[in-house]
Amino acid sequence: MDKALAIAALGGTNAAAAKAIGISVQAVGQAPAKLPPRIADRYLAAIARRELPFDRLRQLGVSLGDVGEESAEG
Repeated sequence: MDKALAIAALGGTNAAAAKAIGISVQAVGQAPAKLPPRIADRYLAAIARRELPFDRLRQLGVSLGDVGEESAEG
């Protein structure tokens, strides 16, 4: 996965991506341009939480932690 594309999907900045993933801005900056699978999975999960409907994630058994239904839907 391309880091620049993943960051764009999560708001376009390292800070927005870091917040979505739950890591530091420095960790986003230090990640390689081509994300290894274990790191790419974190970006993909954050993108899925942002883009997939809350009910669909619930059907898939995804735990959304502290993400509320209102924020996940809208």
